[in-house]
Amino acid sequence: MAKRISVDRWLFIVTLVLVFVGLVMVFSASAVIAKERYHSGYFFLFRQLGWAAAGFIAMLVGMKIDYKRLKHPAVVFSLLGVTTLMLISVFLLDRAHNTHRWIHFSGFSFQPSELAKPVLILFLAFFLESRTKCMDDWRNTLLPAVLPTLVFIGLIVFQPDLGTAIACGAVTICILFVAGLEMKYLAYAFVGSLLPLYFLIFHVAYRRDRILAFLDPYSDPQGRGFHIIQSLIAVSTGGLTGVGLMEGKEKLFYLPEPHTDFIFSVLGEELGLVGCLCVVLLFAVFCWRGVCTALRTQDVFGRFLAVGITSMVVVQAFINISVVLGLMPTKGIPLPLISYGGSSLFITLGCVGVLLNVTKQAE
Repeated sequence: MAKRISVDRWLFIVTLVLVFVGLVMVFSASAVIAKERYHSGYFFLFRQLGWAAAGFIAMLVGMKIDYKRLKHPAVVFSLLGVTTLMLISVFLLDRAHNTHRWIHFSGFSFQPSELAKPVLILFLAFFLESRTKCMDDWRNTLLPAVLPTLVFIGLIVFQPDLGTAIACGAVTICILFVAGLEMKYLAYAFVGSLLPLYFLIFHVAYRRDRILAFLDPYSDPQGRGFHIIQSLIAVSTGGLTGVGLMEGKEKLFYLPEPHTDFIFSVLGEELGLVGCLCVVLLFAVFCWRGVCTALRTQDVFGRFLAVGITSMVVVQAFINISVVLGLMPTKGIPLPLISYGGSSLFITLGCVGVLLNVTKQAE
């Protein structure tokens, strides 16, 4: 039996600090926009506080209930089916902004693609737990494992949300790698994805524009390159220590949705290089503790959960920060635990609770 130990304090503290930083930055980045749109500068802050409270309850539940209960087939396949139905339902229920990403109910909105990530992690951990010795078996292992991933990615791509689809693919690769899949198969998967990725990007006008803006934003500074240019201006303006909290200018209707995808730009302008490095360090510590948990636990299911949850958070953080710094084309990926967004915050905190539960039972 696994030895009982306390939860990973570093992981717990880092999560709390990231959420606190997120609340502060959401208020700073959104106050003017909230005042303009909703006549209250606290609109987005109060909503984020509500989701944070719900998320911490989910985290405590995840810490309390034995994570091994999650690998019951009824739980796994019920969540897989419900999530698939939710991903399909957005095409019928949501028409906002020519996208199909949200389910709206009584003034609340939920993004099913956020739920798809942990459900995919749960399924892969459940399915691969007993198949680590036969990872090269395409018919009985790889195909059944990858099929739900492809279904989820396909539904998410057509929402359209290519960034989340890429994140799901990256998390899947991390779990398969830890499960023992040979590098040659990962190479085959990478090569095989190039052609579909080419069509998904270059045959869709706005995605093609994002690539062109990434390659040369100053070729159209008032058009497709505007967002990334404003992000770079914000980060560079901050210098070493920033212009001061609440004192940033780029959030004043220059940056697109500064409290969501580009919140790291606002942080860079107001808290400078020091603030940016502190946030990067927090995510690095999160990654370190998650990897340590995966290495320490003797339970294969728990190890795969730890790898999946850790990679889910770290991959999204890496993509978001890279986009803000002009190192990747814009993807529409929020900064985990920091960006405004109830679905993302609630789901991520619940997943962290499960990860902390794994640490309690690790040897």
